Amino acid sequence: MPQPVAIVSVTNDLTTDQRVDRTCRTLVKSGYDVLLVGRKLRNSKKLGSRMYATHRMQLLFDKGALFYAEYNLRLLIFLLNRRKSLLVSNDLDVLPANYLAFRLAHFFGLRRESSPALLHDCHEYYRGVPELVDRKTVTAVWKLMEDRIFPKLKHVIAVNQSVADLYHQEYGNQITVIRNVPIKKSAREMFPRIELGIREDQKIILYQGAINVDRGLEEAIMAMKYLLSDAVLVIAGIGDIYNKLVSYTSESGLTPKVKFLGQVPFDQLHAYTLMADLGLSIEKDVGVNYHFALPNKLMDYIQAKVPVLVSPFPEMKAIVDQYQVGELLESHDPVILAKQIDRILNDRSRLDFYKANLGMAAEELIWEHEEKKLVLILNS
Repeated sequence: MPQPVAIVSVTNDLTTDQRVDRTCRTLVKSGYDVLLVGRKLRNSKKLGSRMYATHRMQLLFDKGALFYAEYNLRLLIFLLNRRKSLLVSNDLDVLPANYLAFRLAHFFGLRRESSPALLHDCHEYYRGVPELVDRKTVTAVWKLMEDRIFPKLKHVIAVNQSVADLYHQEYGNQITVIRNVPIKKSAREMFPRIELGIREDQKIILYQGAINVDRGLEEAIMAMKYLLSDAVLVIAGIGDIYNKLVSYTSESGLTPKVKFLGQVPFDQLHAYTLMADLGLSIEKDVGVNYHFALPNKLMDYIQAKVPVLVSPFPEMKAIVDQYQVGELLESHDPVILAKQIDRILNDRSRLDFYKANLGMAAEELIWEHEEKKLVLILNS
């Protein structure tokens, strides 16, 4: 009997998507021959060695409606021309191609045992992303597609209970929560500070993740102007406002206090996270998606045993309250933010308390526990 084939698809360039990598690893462990499909950008880095195959498509369009139309058309053709036992769509932007490929395979009368299954992964409440908040026409188009497809999906997973509840209330699907938690990390050395021009006696405030609107990054940068502690803000990631933030930092005279790392592959990211004294996840309450977020970065900070400062949103607050691993943001005002960061960094006993709790949290919040639910779905 041939080995089952799983084709996993995303719209990113595969470099930094940790959740998809973990999913692919679990599929390999479950006996699948896995192919991960994404796209190649002009500045995409070479992918390192992985335990599964990858394919990146080069497109004519990089963003907007033409990009999504081209990508889904190209992806549909790609999927139709390959043997597959399982299709995994990650978020709404690749669901149309996956659902059409799934339906066409069944429509053309393939034997039931050889027809592919479809698993949809909700990384977020897609129509609630800040980029769509004020774009009613675009949001309406996505909603139309979701209304047509989502109620017909049999196997759906989501990153947290809040997102699962939103989709269940809207469409009635039974949704399994599989959280964004990292693979347990073995002890390893942190990235050498000296290579970033940071002294050993300086504190490091870290933000890692997408550099997009309303993530509190402008305020975090400006807070460095008022910070009394000898500390550096390190920003790891790329995104829509990356160049704007670099210029903003320079124009504000804060370049010595803010370091931009750019895109860091996820297999290298932990070494940077280990350097930090405080990890930030201070998104603004500008949409459903941010309000109910449980970001990768929060769990990565915990795995590296780094105390956190996070927005007081339900999913992040629940983690901080349960494990006592950091504080909730008081305000995005740069002056108040600076005072709160100073208070955290200078309270040694409080930091020791967080560190002790982080050890327990890092043992519990790992993919090795969470993936068991995914395996049950695969075997159902």
